[in-house]
Amino acid sequence: MTAMRRTDPFRELAGLQERMNRLFDDTLGSASRREDEALAATWTPLVDVLEKKDRIVLTAELPGFTEDQIHLRFEDGILTLDGERRFQKEADEARYHCVERSYGRFSRSFRLPVNVDEEAISATYLNGLLVVELPKREEAAPKSIRIRTSGAPPIDVK
Repeated sequence: MTAMRRTDPFRELAGLQERMNRLFDDTLGSASRREDEALAATWTPLVDVLEKKDRIVLTAELPGFTEDQIHLRFEDGILTLDGERRFQKEADEARYHCVERSYGRFSRSFRLPVNVDEEAISATYLNGLLVVELPKREEAAPKSIRIRTSGAPPIDVK
């Protein structure tokens, strides 16, 4: 199974810059950094993919989400997981001193083997974990084909 993922070549560089900005802001006490900048971080949820004899199990960490914020679809052999975590600003004049959680949209795509039974895919969401069960169809047994030649007895080919 091959995992497909949108790649952003500058993501690691942006993450490093964000960490350096936090370091300077924390050290120098700078108030120049806007709260919205911290919320614009690109993120993707962590995912484990386990293949067993009869199924594939995908487990994604999505703490703090509700079921309606998570979208799961299967199309042309690709399972896509996407959603959005929105930042909830305080109504009063409160000021955040630290914002470390990531917010915004995410999307992850996984190419699945052809033997996944797409009609039997199921998903559960409990305690911040999305577990997607992808049962495999039974493989067809190899078929023996008889080859005949004119005037000769049949030959079995396996």
